[in-house]
Amino acid sequence: MIITISGSPGSGKSTVAKMVAEELGMKHHSVGDFMRDMAKKRGISLSELGKLAEKGPEVDEELDGMCAKLSKKDDFVVDGRLCFHFVPDSKKVFLDVDMDEGAKRVFNDLRPAEKENVTLEDTKESLKRRIESENKRYMEYYGVDIRDKSRFDLWIDTTKMTVEEVVDRITEEFK
Repeated sequence: MIITISGSPGSGKSTVAKMVAEELGMKHHSVGDFMRDMAKKRGISLSELGKLAEKGPEVDEELDGMCAKLSKKDDFVVDGRLCFHFVPDSKKVFLDVDMDEGAKRVFNDLRPAEKENVTLEDTKESLKRRIESENKRYMEYYGVDIRDKSRFDLWIDTTKMTVEEVVDRITEEFK
């Protein structure tokens, strides 16, 4: 079984995916990790990588290729916004979160690759720009509206849930 976990920034995608994989005895992969590694190799921030991606499809194609290659493996959980599209035979989960709560979570996570997250307000503005940029690119490159609920098997609003509650909901659905 393959489970793809997509979602809004700060919704808990990576944390939840790791825990679901552990709970189900599966491997875990993260497109966010791929992106952070890609930005680090280029010596730029995640935000700067996003701006680079707006200039042409190369960044997205590289990331999407990594995700598509995963589809040749069995039994894993992967978190990434478009993985549901590139691994079509997966169990597809979308984690949503209120923008204020998502920004709070990202800000408190203190990710070194996200240098622009100096204040909570900066983080919120950065996330808004990132969401807008990604949604535009996904529609332009693939004709995919990531917020189309009909594309997912399970849609969870994590705003008022603990990580454990989200993990339990997903594992119960797909055990």
